[in-house]
Amino acid sequence: MCRKLIDDGWIGTPVAATAFMMCRGHESWHPDPGFYYDFGGGPMFDMGPYYLTALVSMLGPVKKVAGAARISFPVRTITSEPKYGETIEVKVPTYVTGSLTFQSGVIGTIITTFDVWDSHLPNIEIYGSEGTLRVPDPNTFGGPVLYKKPGMEKWSEIPVLFAHQENSRGIGVSDMALSIAGINSGRLHRAHGDMAYHVLDIMRAIHDSSDEAEIITLDTAFERPAPLPLGLTDGILD
Repeated sequence: MCRKLIDDGWIGTPVAATAFMMCRGHESWHPDPGFYYDFGGGPMFDMGPYYLTALVSMLGPVKKVAGAARISFPVRTITSEPKYGETIEVKVPTYVTGSLTFQSGVIGTIITTFDVWDSHLPNIEIYGSEGTLRVPDPNTFGGPVLYKKPGMEKWSEIPVLFAHQENSRGIGVSDMALSIAGINSGRLHRAHGDMAYHVLDIMRAIHDSSDEAEIITLDTAFERPAPLPLGLTDGILD
């Protein structure tokens, strides 16, 4: 829905975007949270794929990245069972910020962290020349789509006209299967490898930029996936 609103010009020309994944971490509820704080883990590699995939599918590829990251708490104490009381040595940054320059010129900001107790920040917002779009949480695949433009006193909720409004994590696999089988008239499946690799490249570049104190230019790109058409019923993707 948000992709269609942007493509149809509801907020004019996209200018900027923000994305926030703010939480305290996993040691209070996960039965074995240690891997979240080991190499290959951390908030960006854990949750960044949801937020960055949403951003690039709406706004296209990223050209340059600047990052800043830190380990705020070097040791974590597990308060969940069955490892209650054990400690975790934190080996990866747990507060990670990235400034993204998209190929289109849009400037994006993303923060992912396991270091804050709570936040009222939006999950994702897209800022355009003629309005602002508030995007639902990409981790749960549902929620209201809000819109505001000059002259409006309050946010307006936009009715979602598409199917698959709930937690539908199997859609990407179904779409890939249809593509492999040739059922979708040869269309490249939407969650294709080039986009996934570009998202991975962005996350890696944010960490590398922080480590090296320099802006990193990406050499990956991708074909923006085809939007879902209106009027589909559950189980139909074209």
